Amino acid sequence: MQRDTEAARLTSEFELGPIRPPSEAYSLLIRATRNCPWNRCLFCHLYKDTRFSLRSVEEIERDIDAAGEMRDKIVEASHKLGYGGNVQLAAASLLSQSFSDICLRNVALFLYGGGESVFLQDSNTLIMRTPDLVRILERLSKVFPHISRVTTYSRSHTAAHKTLEELKQIRKAGLVRIHMGLETGYDPLLEYMQKGTTSEQQIAAGQKLNEAGFSLCEYVMPGLGGKAMAEGHVRETTRVLNAVNPEFIRLRSLQVSPTMPLWAHVQDGSFQLQSEDDVVREIRDMIEGLEVTSEFKSDHIINLLMEVEGKLPQDKDRLLSIIRQYLDMPDEERLNFQLGRRMGLYETLSDMQETGRHDRVQESIRRIRERGDDVDEVIRRIKDRFI
Repeated sequence: MQRDTEAARLTSEFELGPIRPPSEAYSLLIRATRNCPWNRCLFCHLYKDTRFSLRSVEEIERDIDAAGEMRDKIVEASHKLGYGGNVQLAAASLLSQSFSDICLRNVALFLYGGGESVFLQDSNTLIMRTPDLVRILERLSKVFPHISRVTTYSRSHTAAHKTLEELKQIRKAGLVRIHMGLETGYDPLLEYMQKGTTSEQQIAAGQKLNEAGFSLCEYVMPGLGGKAMAEGHVRETTRVLNAVNPEFIRLRSLQVSPTMPLWAHVQDGSFQLQSEDDVVREIRDMIEGLEVTSEFKSDHIINLLMEVEGKLPQDKDRLLSIIRQYLDMPDEERLNFQLGRRMGLYETLSDMQETGRHDRVQESIRRIRERGDDVDEVIRRIKDRFI
């Protein structure tokens, strides 16, 4: 059997949603719901022309079974193609081929990553009836007995309205981690952004999920307050995080693109964006005020200082020192780092010490200015590609 025809033979089909967290890159994706039941947040570009719907348990179970059959075929192929039963090598071989079956690619990625994690799509799986979600989790455990982690997104509003007993049932059935978009803990900003929740509801949801035994991952959006609400955004977000003490705090710095409702507010001047340096200062102030035992992560390409991550509180001084190093640089050097990061030439501040890279970025800045363009605007357009 030729390897370049193996992808065609393995083709199957199940439904996939549009997104998953970056940390779930190697997770099997199972779509439990379609789109977002709220779908009003000004900073979100997804789902705007779609309607939310619950999928039936039978549909989801068929998808789980289809993914399991595809897994079995790849395992079988790992023997037939001369990999001695090494499933990861067989999956890697499939991934190196050019084919359009996104379901097969997802299962291959899942197996290549060890076949241990599943992410339930789309934006708010906890909205399902508890018995239905438990049934889905039980089917996953039956078809994929070696998985160690099942995760999903949830809105704080939904989690807060589940009873503690329901959440414990769901956790016992196998859902391990909840990814939740906190964004901000500042009530006036939550209202402005049409988030559909309050800071106290966020705290109630987070504390209840912790009590039920979930690993909670809270996403925070530096820059979301713009210039007008920056102070309240940082202060109240820090307060909520301290009250919840999630296992993970993940940064997702604000980037406004024309596909977002917030774009119109930027264009008419009613919302003034923070500069890259202002956003870094927000992160600094937040870290200084945090009293948590959380993993602090900056694992999205939209963030400027991706090296600002570690375990709190023990790594707090180190994280703040990285931020001080950046803010203490001359204006032109900070601009050089900003553009170099967006060009993919820098990952950390120390990368600037490599003369060739630094000179290449500086030459790009010179050319941008020479043609009459604004460097900050060029950086913004590059960042738009990352959304």
